[in-house]
Amino acid sequence: MAAREGRPDMLAYLLRRVVLTLPIMLGVSLVCFALVHVAPGDPLISVLPPDATAELRGQIAAMYGFDRPYPEQFLRWLTRAAVGDFGTSIATSRPVAGEIWKAFGNTLMLAVLATIIGFVLGSLFGFVAGYFRDSWIDKLASFVSVTGVSVPHYWLGMVLVIVFSVQLGWLPATGAGPGGSAAWQWDWTHVRHLILPAVTMSVIPMGIIARTVRALVADILSQEFISGLKAKGLMERGVFRHVVKNAAPTALAVMGLQLGYLLGGSILIETVFSWPGTGFLLGQAIFQRDMPLLQGTILVLALFFVVLNLIVDLSQAALDPRVQRS
Repeated sequence: MAAREGRPDMLAYLLRRVVLTLPIMLGVSLVCFALVHVAPGDPLISVLPPDATAELRGQIAAMYGFDRPYPEQFLRWLTRAAVGDFGTSIATSRPVAGEIWKAFGNTLMLAVLATIIGFVLGSLFGFVAGYFRDSWIDKLASFVSVTGVSVPHYWLGMVLVIVFSVQLGWLPATGAGPGGSAAWQWDWTHVRHLILPAVTMSVIPMGIIARTVRALVADILSQEFISGLKAKGLMERGVFRHVVKNAAPTALAVMGLQLGYLLGGSILIETVFSWPGTGFLLGQAIFQRDMPLLQGTILVLALFFVVLNLIVDLSQAALDPRVQRS
């Protein structure tokens, strides 16, 4: 009976979250379009010669639709983007969608690996610090987590390159392997190129997850039901399972948000390691003032973050039914 009652509640929560996500996506699209258009600079500077006439400039602007009013430009762009058509790159004259999906796959691969490393290490440090709070182990784990959050990751990336690539020669410094990302294979020759950028990206989520888990574990262990379980003679392993069960929803939510942050904030890391992902692509689009490529990349990253947030909310509700009633 309880399972039957839980399914309608979960379905209603799912529908409510999906409906609330739709206007957020529309708002994200509008903000993305507006931010790119209010940025200074001429988007046609990369395709026009220095002595271009006004007539030629008008023809090129009309070809890309820049001569139309902003509301009409937005509606045309949004209509095409809804079916996966983000236009043509001004700098390369190639379809923007192809450029984005190829780079997005590389960034997703890097971000997922960095999130897994950060989640495993962060959870380990957090649980240890929470169980041994106020001890030297707690202080050491807290120091590591605070350092991970505080250290600039682009600086850490350069340090790792100097140590492990230049001095020791153990790992490659840049690129995605022989032949680039188009020839990527899951072998040691290519995976070696993932290690340094993934470790660099994992430091910040590791620190955030460690601090979150530490606070959760310390709070759970201080609650009365834990004392009751111990008084009933429950083994420490059983108590640990209850702690993990209660801490898991929040920890998974933090992990999901960190994955979204890594996808959108990887521009510096990918620049340092010349990793051909969306961050590297965004840097090129900004410097080349490639408006269609810039718009499309920002929109895909923003919408993925919205969808990822929705998935995290649903997963959290599935693990903790109290979320559905809040």
